[in-house]
Amino acid sequence: MADRVVPVRTCVGCRQRSSISELLRVVAVSGQVVPDPQRRYAGRGASLHPRPECLARAERRGAFRRALRVTGDLSTEALHSFVADRLGQHHEQDGYAP
Repeated sequence: MADRVVPVRTCVGCRQRSSISELLRVVAVSGQVVPDPQRRYAGRGASLHPRPECLARAERRGAFRRALRVTGDLSTEALHSFVADRLGQHHEQDGYAP
């Protein structure tokens, strides 16, 4: 039986390579960077660890515009909400109160 190759992508925030199961795909839609957790949106996407520090670093570096090949400003509000919600869910699973 042949070994399965696990797809690997680079986080636009920390630049570390990880399997796609550890990364969140994001796409640009109408001037916004939106999460695509099911990987269903068409078009160019970028990968990001769903952690606040990776999101902040990607914003500081202008990585979303570059990776998504978009000119102009991009709003990351929806992405911030998604990452915060996901972080809250992990804390609840670990027994922490947010």
